[in-house]
Amino acid sequence: MSLNIETFKNADLSQGWRPGNNAGGTSLFKALGHPLAAPKGRAIIETLKTFKSVAVYDPTGTIGNFHAYYDLTEIPLEGYYVQRIEDLGQSFLGHDAHPISECAKGTADAVLVLLFDSEKILAPLAHMFPKGATILTLDDMRLPDEMLTNKKNYLDPMNFATNFAFLRDHKGINGSDGLHTRVASANYWSARGAQDPKLWLCLFDEAGEPLATWEQDLPAANCPYAIDSQTVREKFNLDDYQGSLFIHAIRIAGHDVVKYAMDVYGDNGKSLTCTHDANAWPADYYAGMPAADEGEVLTLIVQNSHPMPIPPKSVGFNIVGAQDIAWHEEEIPPFGTKILNVSEMLPQASFPDQIETVAGRYFVRPRYEVVRTKTGQRRMAHGNVERTDLEPNPEIAELAATMGKGYIMPLPVLPTDLFNSTVLPTPMARGEQEMPLRIELMDADGSMVASKYLGRIPRRDHIAIDIDAWLAEESSKLPSGHGHVEFLYDFREGGDANGWLHALGRYEQKSSGHRAETIFGAHIYNTANIYKDEPQSYIGKPPGLTTRLFLRLGDGDKDTLCHLVYPASTPWHETSDTHLILHNANGEPVAEHRIKINCGGSHFWRYHDMFSPEERSRVSVDGKDVGYVIIRDTSCRLFGFHGLINGDTSFCLDHMFGF
Repeated sequence: MSLNIETFKNADLSQGWRPGNNAGGTSLFKALGHPLAAPKGRAIIETLKTFKSVAVYDPTGTIGNFHAYYDLTEIPLEGYYVQRIEDLGQSFLGHDAHPISECAKGTADAVLVLLFDSEKILAPLAHMFPKGATILTLDDMRLPDEMLTNKKNYLDPMNFATNFAFLRDHKGINGSDGLHTRVASANYWSARGAQDPKLWLCLFDEAGEPLATWEQDLPAANCPYAIDSQTVREKFNLDDYQGSLFIHAIRIAGHDVVKYAMDVYGDNGKSLTCTHDANAWPADYYAGMPAADEGEVLTLIVQNSHPMPIPPKSVGFNIVGAQDIAWHEEEIPPFGTKILNVSEMLPQASFPDQIETVAGRYFVRPRYEVVRTKTGQRRMAHGNVERTDLEPNPEIAELAATMGKGYIMPLPVLPTDLFNSTVLPTPMARGEQEMPLRIELMDADGSMVASKYLGRIPRRDHIAIDIDAWLAEESSKLPSGHGHVEFLYDFREGGDANGWLHALGRYEQKSSGHRAETIFGAHIYNTANIYKDEPQSYIGKPPGLTTRLFLRLGDGDKDTLCHLVYPASTPWHETSDTHLILHNANGEPVAEHRIKINCGGSHFWRYHDMFSPEERSRVSVDGKDVGYVIIRDTSCRLFGFHGLINGDTSFCLDHMFGF
């Protein structure tokens, strides 16, 4: 059963996204479940238990969210009162809703007002409550004012730019096989006018107990920062640990999402992974996690994102298209982390089976980890939100006349002499029973090398396309040595589509056998015509026709790789005008290269090849060596993938983010 909280509304985005790709994310559950607010919420319940009878006044429909976190069955409830006439048909704990105008007639000696910023609103309503009654409000669980961007509107999303990361630091058995993590991003808030923004951080262990709490200063505008598990270990004198890192960006401006890249690395080079932010709004279901291959063990990292336990049999797995669910039988503590062995729970699943996670809104988008038993190689990736609100949209089949290719799901084909690329479409909506698709294989120069109609793929069927095998089947090759694929809707035999087309890419380094996986969803790219919120813009109204991507750089011997794709639903500019701008540790541009990508093509490049040793030496300033590259293009929208490569030993890959 899902937790009765509202985390996200899939809003009408035709007028654009709120900055940070957060048009529908809600703030109330974040305010109620914040680690600093939770003890205050429990204190409210303890206080109310001391009264003979308590009235609850709920003017904005908050009671379900509050009760999910703080058990109102423990208080002596006298009555449930509402303000909106439309809410009078509701009830709570056996009490029918009554209008607030009747509250004063009751016998309550305390009133719980489920409202933040209550002072001005309650002042003219004081006579509506029983005389002498003690009034408690949600303001009793506010965060300190110094943490807020907007003190006058507590639930302003800018006050709750929060997220979870996974932090692990293990020394290992012999000192050479330790495992570590690093969260990296940039201070994009100061570039939007924030004064003195900081990160408030709380590290929880697996049992949900706080290991450390601290504030971290942020560098100057657009400068990079990192939170490294080894540094945290030394700072707080910790033993081996793994668990949730709660991140709250405070006193920010212009962008209400905490975006980051998360690297997982090992001392012996067998673990190397990059993923990105966890998506801060817990969902009912997640999908896009592939089953383990032979000789692999698949686990899912469940990070309880709330201050209450996850009950037994609330988290489960099933093969997409199957009905039988394997349930986790144990409770997961508040803010606790549990590593679930999916391979043991679903022994019948094997790649390319796709696995659905029943999550019940208890945790943010989870990461999964795969260990190859013979080699010890590790990789980590994440699935995505499986939508519960989508139905087939017959309009999509008619888009070709104005939108050309329409929705495009691009995935890179890495250099074929170094990597094997395998791609597979993934159902990502509960009501999605089929996917009418074709796949096109594009060379980096934008020419189509091959095309294959995949049919009306039933939900239960999981089809993986090995690019090397496909090229051999076609007796063909990629002239440039690399390129990309595009999954496209194809209605030649009919079928239903919903616009939430997703696909997963699995990549294997031929020299080492090390693998990486990434998943994303389709968009309409590079056309002046608009359909609903497409082509999507994360900072304004559609169409989104420009590019600004953040590329963090590897340290030590690890080089950075980047694969940029220029998809176009309709013909657009013949070539891109893409600027790769290297910034030093102070956020200052120190070198720039310009590349042109053919429309419908792609470009694979590596940092050490693109920028000379002398240019790279400019990154270091005053002992700080953390630089980054901004990928900027005002002529078109590019889709990017980034990663690290550790010689012939390991590599990682994931899609990029912008801000």
